[in-house]
Amino acid sequence: MATNDGGEMLDTLRITKQEGGRQMGGTWVTGTIAGHKFQALVFPEHAESEAFELDDSRISKLWLADANGEVANFDRGWDRQPTNDTAKTIVGLLSAGLAEYIFGR
Repeated sequence: MATNDGGEMLDTLRITKQEGGRQMGGTWVTGTIAGHKFQALVFPEHAESEAFELDDSRISKLWLADANGEVANFDRGWDRQPTNDTAKTIVGLLSAGLAEYIFGR
């Protein structure tokens, strides 16, 4: 996808798998958005430590890749900051609403 328009990107969001059952109540979410694959560990509540959460998103782990490989990786802290503007936009979109989309709040 050759756009950084958040609305257009959100139109492409597809959740392909959700796996719950973690002891702490998290759900692994796998999907695609704007030609990128992602996996995220999302929780219904905020982390006790802000450092373990991507912004204020209830996401503790987020992996994002395009056709050439990994473009962002957050695992209770940044292992790889978003490598381009598209990755930054996607991370922002998922941070802003993935937990609400999965948990309905």
